Amino acid sequence: MSHATTSGSIALLMRVSRRAYRLVRANEDVLGMKLKSFIALNYLREEDPVTQRALGDTLMLDANNCVLLLNELEEHDWVRRVRDPTDRRRHIVQMTPAGVKALARAEQALDTLEDDVLTGLDDGDRAALQGLLRQAADGWA
Repeated sequence: MSHATTSGSIALLMRVSRRAYRLVRANEDVLGMKLKSFIALNYLREEDPVTQRALGDTLMLDANNCVLLLNELEEHDWVRRVRDPTDRRRHIVQMTPAGVKALARAEQALDTLEDDVLTGLDDGDRAALQGLLRQAADGWA
């Protein structure tokens, strides 16, 4: 099946993203965690600490599902929730040192899956792609 008609960068990124998602989802054992946990820990690394609500909003989870995810993350000692000292009704979510280590292990495991996703690119192309994606991501800040 030819995809020559898909010319937009966003459409192409979405195709690559779907492939990566399928591979990662199929290899949660390799990651050592569920994909939602990986995404949450990635977000926390960038934004730590955050309110529980902000985390749920970012991950597009309703309050109940956010609590379930956080319960699971706390069971692994990857995050901790503490009351916000300025508003006792809110919880602040912080990644623990164990969460930092688990995320690092998962990222190393992802490197093994990268070959399956980027099979058509040589090392130079991969480096260029990574640089461009980093540049795009840095542009959001």
